[in-house]
Amino acid sequence: MSELSVNHLLGIKYLNKQDIQLIFETADHFKEVINRPIKKVPSLRDITIANLFFENSTRTKLSFELAEKRLSADVINFSSGQSSVKKGETLIDTVNNILSMKVDMVVMRHPNPGAGVFLSKHVKASIVNAGDGAHEHPTQALLDSYSIREKLGDVKGKKIVIVGDILHSRVALSNIFALQLQGAQVMVCGPKTLIPKYIDKLGVMVEPNLRKALNWCDVANMLRVQNERMDISYFPSTREYTQQYGVNKELLDSLNKEIIIMHPGPINRGVEITSDVADSKQSIILEQVQNGVAIRMAVIYLLASKIKQ
Repeated sequence: MSELSVNHLLGIKYLNKQDIQLIFETADHFKEVINRPIKKVPSLRDITIANLFFENSTRTKLSFELAEKRLSADVINFSSGQSSVKKGETLIDTVNNILSMKVDMVVMRHPNPGAGVFLSKHVKASIVNAGDGAHEHPTQALLDSYSIREKLGDVKGKKIVIVGDILHSRVALSNIFALQLQGAQVMVCGPKTLIPKYIDKLGVMVEPNLRKALNWCDVANMLRVQNERMDISYFPSTREYTQQYGVNKELLDSLNKEIIIMHPGPINRGVEITSDVADSKQSIILEQVQNGVAIRMAVIYLLASKIKQ
């Protein structure tokens, strides 16, 4: 069996096309596993994984934990809110203390961009980046591409628009890298204030008009506005944002074709998409959640097989 070209999953930009293909093929196998009556395999019985979340998370944290348990790994969960980090302990000390308990892999979410890369250079464990600030969220991008592949047969040649708060979104950046690596065309759409200045260097198209963007695309990935990362106001009001960049059923039905709607969650219903869009047959949001477990099982399994060597 082929193996990943990396020892950590720090960001999509460190992967190649073959890595993504291998992760998807492994996820296909695990998707079959999690749809069986007995959803568990003994693959990682001798591996211990620590989930370190220095930032709030619901779906990603649950998805990783479920993936680890489906693989029969031993799992420890760490939340910075109830830890010695509050007393001033450094990230390296925190992680080294955990690793001294013979932990093999660390899944980490951190508010600072590059935290995973920093950690990978200072500790002896395989690191999986579960989101670092507004930088990258590689497993989300992988599960998004995997969901498109499942629905449309392939990602290559497909037109994907990412709509909303591109500036503060680690999901957007990882998705751009992953989609381009697989040969998709990528467009971003949102208020000018929420489109990064460097966007043209990433080779993506920019379309300020939502209707034009939706008429162009095969898939629209809707992002929420990340108010928690904003220290200033980037648009006049939520109501105005929704009028210009929110997708409702009326808008979808008025397009000249049927497109697929995605969302990484959490959804602000009534802001970026209405409930009748989120729950429609064009939406694959719940498939994304299910695929997230299979993709994370694949990533953990492939990295763990390198540890065992």
